[in-house]
Amino acid sequence: MVQNANSGHPGAPMGMADIATVLWREFLKHNPSNPSWANRDRFVLSNGHASCLLYSLLHLTGYEVSVDDLKRFRQLGANTPGHPEVGVTPGVETTTGPLGQGLANAVGMALAEKTLAAQFNRPGFDIVDHYTYVFFGDGCLMEGISHEVCSLAGTWKLSKLIAFYDDNGISIDGNVEGWLTDNTPERFRSYGWNVIEEVDGHDHHAIREAIRNAQAEADKPTLICCKTVIGKGSPTKEGTHGIHGSPLGEVDIRETRNALRWRDGPFEIPLKTKTYWDDKEQGELRENLWHSTFSTYSEQHPELANEFLRRLDSQLPASWSANTESLITDTALAAESLATRQSSQQVLNAIGPPLPEIIGGSADLSPSNNTFWQGALDNTPLTPEGNYIRFGVREFGMGAIANGLALHGGFIPYCATFLVFSDYMRNAIRIAALSKIHAVFVFTHDSIGLGEDGPTHQPIEHLTSFRAMPSVKVWRPCDSVETAVAWKASIEDNSGPHILVLSRQSLPYQLRRADQLPLIHRGGYILREHEGALHEDPDVILLATGSEVTLAVEAAILLNRKSIRARVVSFICNDVFDCQDDQYKEEVLPSHVDCRVSIEAGSTLCWHKYLGNKGVAIGIDSFGESAPADQLYAHFGLTIENIVNKAEQRFNS
Repeated sequence: MVQNANSGHPGAPMGMADIATVLWREFLKHNPSNPSWANRDRFVLSNGHASCLLYSLLHLTGYEVSVDDLKRFRQLGANTPGHPEVGVTPGVETTTGPLGQGLANAVGMALAEKTLAAQFNRPGFDIVDHYTYVFFGDGCLMEGISHEVCSLAGTWKLSKLIAFYDDNGISIDGNVEGWLTDNTPERFRSYGWNVIEEVDGHDHHAIREAIRNAQAEADKPTLICCKTVIGKGSPTKEGTHGIHGSPLGEVDIRETRNALRWRDGPFEIPLKTKTYWDDKEQGELRENLWHSTFSTYSEQHPELANEFLRRLDSQLPASWSANTESLITDTALAAESLATRQSSQQVLNAIGPPLPEIIGGSADLSPSNNTFWQGALDNTPLTPEGNYIRFGVREFGMGAIANGLALHGGFIPYCATFLVFSDYMRNAIRIAALSKIHAVFVFTHDSIGLGEDGPTHQPIEHLTSFRAMPSVKVWRPCDSVETAVAWKASIEDNSGPHILVLSRQSLPYQLRRADQLPLIHRGGYILREHEGALHEDPDVILLATGSEVTLAVEAAILLNRKSIRARVVSFICNDVFDCQDDQYKEEVLPSHVDCRVSIEAGSTLCWHKYLGNKGVAIGIDSFGESAPADQLYAHFGLTIENIVNKAEQRFNS
């Protein structure tokens, strides 16, 4: 495959082929005819550059990955891309390539298995009972995320997690002794793992015994340290870094085939080999046996069975729509001014009890993020059925574990930290967007409004950078009603991840008519119209989000007093507004009204496409300062007076 593509990584696939053979042919519980079977074992290739190994396994065992697909490895439009992508290749459980994240996803999947088992299994009926297996190498261990998630896996006692360490001593730069001298077995023992050392990764008997011993461990995740030779089988390149990420070349390919005494041509698979590997019949038998058990379970526990199927099918409860609509109406009637992080907690208090699939937590900021809700239960080894997770200060690991929870199925995960610390977890959010994972990322303390903590804690470029990321929706609500709408949309829309950006400081409640409420979910809507005659166009349009909407409303009042017709548009979610039909967008932002002012306490970069050449962006294009919030807003020109002045200057120019 690598030679045919003239691109790829042959070293790890050749070095881990023996481990993969034993695991996939003798232990892996799956059904190639149904890659989404609920009780399948999960297999994660964290060292995703070894993708041709995974594609080979999928083809040989009977998934819909053909020889022609293998021949198109790394080509445009193929279902065998350079690194595994969930949703592209049947049987691929998660998108991997950025090292360490697959390991983190596997921890999330193992946590999902343990939690679902605690919630649904009953005596005599282990309807959730499967393993999560993960392959990884030195690179994954060097990434900091591995420390974050492996520490948690031990704390959570995820005994159904079995990890294979491809210990070949080689990375791209050469022998790792110059930059990796960790005592890996002791490191994992300190995390609380069961460690099986010095396993010959090319001895099938040794691999088999190690897996059996790992499965016998009932209280800890297991690390199997496999001593392997990178590029095993190549007479000239095995054991060297030169085979990591480059094709062998025709000469070495020929010598390798001779050394392995392999006589069949490229992509030719002997009938005996096909027969040995084909796992479709056994896979269907495994699933049928499970369905038989589940059928009896359904008879004895019908409500649980229906709930299990609902959650695995990603269907919301029947009462969801009516309950959330009334929640938004009740929130509007309450007319309460709160910090939107507090409004978010009120929403969680309302939606948490009737939505058992919601699971989440915070990176050691629960009291600040307001993510713990009434009735939530901590997920611990003593209460594995719990729906609240204390992640500790592990933002990157938290995000990637949330991705794993979502990919496993049966859960809608959310996780939280301060917006400025989203930098730590950005790549996990990017993978969520790339993979279209349904997860909710909650970021509070969203602006210079947090005040004296200063520029290290004040996000500036973050909103713009997330809005630039494809397939993610960024919500920045201005009050309790918009917060409720943002949560509702984030739960209902499973097309990808959602980001909720919430304030530390209290924000005034905004008055609305009843007919405005349904418009909020369209991402941008007319919150306050000018005071001119009906159907008259505005003279100026003020566009704002979050805490700056209040400034826009107050500025509009003053502008109208000066006979400048000012409209306020609340842009709760630019990404959603951009998807609206042209007619609606024209109603909100008439193209012939070019006097426009955007107001947001952050980078102005993303606003120019709405402002046009003649609009004015009021924001912050430098780092923040340490001072009380009101002084900071004045310092950076985020004041009613400055908004009015800018609008007047633009209108009169």
